[in-house]
Amino acid sequence: MKNIFYCLSAGVMALLLVTGCKKDKTIDTADVTPVNNLFAPEDAKYVKIPSGASGSVSFEWEQARAADNGLVLYEVAFDKEGGDFSSPLYSVPSDGNGLYNKLTLSYSDLNKIASMAGAKPQETASIIWTVRSSRGVNVKNSTTTHTIQIERPVGFESPDAVYLTGSATEAGTDVSQAIKMKKVGDGKFEVYTSLKAGTYQFIDSKTGGIKKFSYDGTRLVEDGETTFTGDTKVVKLEVSFSDALFKTTEVTKVSLWFSPDNKFWFDLPYTSNGTWEADNKTIDLYEASWGLDERYKFRFTFKNADGSTTDQFYGSVNADNSAATASTPASYYYMVPVNNSQWDYTYKFNHDFNNKNADIKVMFNADVPAYMHTVTVKQ
Repeated sequence: MKNIFYCLSAGVMALLLVTGCKKDKTIDTADVTPVNNLFAPEDAKYVKIPSGASGSVSFEWEQARAADNGLVLYEVAFDKEGGDFSSPLYSVPSDGNGLYNKLTLSYSDLNKIASMAGAKPQETASIIWTVRSSRGVNVKNSTTTHTIQIERPVGFESPDAVYLTGSATEAGTDVSQAIKMKKVGDGKFEVYTSLKAGTYQFIDSKTGGIKKFSYDGTRLVEDGETTFTGDTKVVKLEVSFSDALFKTTEVTKVSLWFSPDNKFWFDLPYTSNGTWEADNKTIDLYEASWGLDERYKFRFTFKNADGSTTDQFYGSVNADNSAATASTPASYYYMVPVNNSQWDYTYKFNHDFNNKNADIKVMFNADVPAYMHTVTVKQ
């Protein structure tokens, strides 16, 4: 009987202990206070985003308090002036994954927010912002809001990719066939192609929500089309999204320079897709006293907007090279701008090609890893 009493007592005590533990864990940790004061930026702050700049703006506010004195999470919400934040334009956790009462927002994100509010480049958007505090649930909106005026820069956020499409282009108006441009720098793309009478535009994707850009005669702008008139021409088109720049240059000639003869052997006619090709050309290497001289490179001739012409040689990344062989890697044939020296930065024909005919192809398009050429001997 005594043992039964001890067992019953132990059971009751265990039950009380478990119940007590459960009771301790029922403390409401979800309740927090709203943020009462926004410190920075001050209300009606005007922010002009410089073109191409990589700065940021700091948002700061008074701390909220949790019922159990634990950590509070913060989220900053942005909306159009007159909005109620029920469906904000943009929201983001504060620094430290939401733990700090501070948010460092880049110019890039501010530019994005202003764009979402409907502001075009160089226009100003009036944005309201506030802070939400929580423990993950029971979100409390701040009791106050501030306004920030954001002037967008002249340029745009750089797309990951850019394509050329339109009735004036080689690919026509079928967006799925749009010509990919080559990325040559931060926000900078270019394409070598031909244009005929018609219109064209630049797009950032072939599917989904496509963003469109065109040249309005002064700078790159959103939407619209650029008109091309006159005869078909081979051109180099360049766009720079960070500063909304556009440039078109006609390519009038691509020629092969043979160093030993100190002259151009022949021109390469343009075919399509940024490619020039001369077929069935005789490779007649120069026989010097010390052996075969096989050095060559290429020259592009450009016609500028004012009608003047500019020559640019393209050759090897190396000032001197060994003669090509059957096992020479493709990178040997990569082409970069070089000087007009008769001998430097030249390639060297494969000696096996001497007195044979070959096809020479120059490819300046996004399909190759780098601008390059090939020499294919006729069998």
